[in-house]
Amino acid sequence: MTGVTRRAGSAGTAGPADPDDSAGPVGPAAEPDLVVLVGLQAAGKSTFYAQVLADRYELVSKDLFPRGARNKQVRQMRLVAEHLSAGRAVAVDNTNPSPQEWGPLVEAAHAHGATATAYWFPPDVAGSLRRNAAREGRDRVPDVGVLATLKRLRRPSEADGFDAVHEVRFDGRGGFEVRP
Repeated sequence: MTGVTRRAGSAGTAGPADPDDSAGPVGPAAEPDLVVLVGLQAAGKSTFYAQVLADRYELVSKDLFPRGARNKQVRQMRLVAEHLSAGRAVAVDNTNPSPQEWGPLVEAAHAHGATATAYWFPPDVAGSLRRNAAREGRDRVPDVGVLATLKRLRRPSEADGFDAVHEVRFDGRGGFEVRP
């Protein structure tokens, strides 16, 4: 389906976020992998995808679905399964604040013989609200939405079924710092 998944191969990577392009959490996907981005709205998840993951991971995001689309969760899971069945690595870029959202994704990854990796964006409420306020149109989320996500937001762990969890922070130079 056009406009639902996107591979932005020309986006490239940001220097500090791409240590050597061959190892570590941001190196090439050696096997099918499902990445789950976890964090508040305007935390940097989509920018991280574009700078660090786009050349290796297909993108599934409910933000790319038409505004009035029904059954977004079912649609998301179908797209994830299609990519994993084809042996492609896939990144899910939503807030994914709790096991209710990421649990089915982890299960789908393992059912397809893929690893499940979480990239955790620790909450910076003031920063997210500031970046969100600079957004326009559909991209801007009402502040109450950011705060509602904060109430549900939980750090993922390997106990949740993830094979790896990495913490992501802005590096102050336009890129990201990724830590295990």
